[in-house]
Amino acid sequence: MSGDREQQGRVVVVGAGMAGVRTVVALREEGYGGDVVLLGEEPHAPYDRPPLSKSVLLGSAETSAFDVDFAALGTELRLGVRASGLRAAAHEIDTSEGPLGYDHLVLATGAAPVRLPGTAQHPHVHLLHTLDDVRALREVLARRAEVAVVGAGWIGAEFTTAAREAGCAVTVLEATGHPLSGALPAEIAAPMAKWYAEAGARLRTGSRVAAVEDTAVVLEGGERVPADAVLVGIGARPVTGWLEGSGIDLAPDGSVRTDAWLRTSLPDVHAVGDCASFPSRRYGRRLLVHHWDNALQGPQTLAGVLTGERAEPYDPVPYFWSEQFGRFVQYAGDHAGASRLVWRGAPDGPAWSVCWLEEDGRLAAVLAVGRPRDLAQGRKLIASGATLDPALLADPARPLKTAVR
Repeated sequence: MSGDREQQGRVVVVGAGMAGVRTVVALREEGYGGDVVLLGEEPHAPYDRPPLSKSVLLGSAETSAFDVDFAALGTELRLGVRASGLRAAAHEIDTSEGPLGYDHLVLATGAAPVRLPGTAQHPHVHLLHTLDDVRALREVLARRAEVAVVGAGWIGAEFTTAAREAGCAVTVLEATGHPLSGALPAEIAAPMAKWYAEAGARLRTGSRVAAVEDTAVVLEGGERVPADAVLVGIGARPVTGWLEGSGIDLAPDGSVRTDAWLRTSLPDVHAVGDCASFPSRRYGRRLLVHHWDNALQGPQTLAGVLTGERAEPYDPVPYFWSEQFGRFVQYAGDHAGASRLVWRGAPDGPAWSVCWLEEDGRLAAVLAVGRPRDLAQGRKLIASGATLDPALLADPARPLKTAVR
């Protein structure tokens, strides 16, 4: 996959988050010589999102802007520009500044938080996704508001941590029976419920929100939970609505379906990061990964495809981390098809991990709480396809890598 067109044509990257910025950087690192245009919908200089729920929210940093000199990279950065349509036959996209032609188009629009129905314009309901979101939430923390957090997922836990550190009273409302219900099975996540109480937050499971008023959240059944501010963290969806009618193949979850080289169903259109799902040979199914590491790794594969320098299929070991309630939580792999669960340590202790094994003994995924060595070794073992001895694996005193058969 090489030739003059790849080297001389214009690449337009839609989305200035991690996936979009890393695509621009990787293209130049791989020697791409054509024009590169990066579109960002927000007016702010491109920034990294993970620090938003940590250092930026707590006020120890004002921004998390990428340390990238776009001018030096020969990249035209257009901020405050929204893409609104794709006309593949004409090799053009429609934007808030008019049509823009491309030779290659990279979709890196990410994922956006799901809103509570009917709360889009509510002045006391917040999301935690953009720099502007976080600046508004910093005011909430500064006045030590009484806060309701809707959703006990990763974002809910991280915000609750920050809010308690700031001295806010926090009630977390989770519709299911345990925290992290969308990410982990009950037997793993249920013991994490005590983390909320230890931090002085109130976690209420089985609590479905019916409405939000100015001073309370109304639950199904009519109960009112007092709240001066509400943070909603109930998941995210790929930002792909603007592609409707373009003819591009979207999966039922709204993601752009790509092949193993991050190419879409339309010619010269590629997708990377949180908006794209890709086939994983390792797990035998299509993956949609809404995590920072995916946005970091995918662009390297994409740049190799666009320059013709490399064309290795994209099949990463998904990786994610979260800092919550004084704990460092890490996860690698995908446990959806695993057949066996092995604990390494007790979940009521300060440090423990869990490993998921495939039927043939291969390590499928690992969750580590305060055990970064287990995560690092496990991630490598997943990548290599190693099979493990469950009896050896269950001994938390043994290095995880010594359980290889």
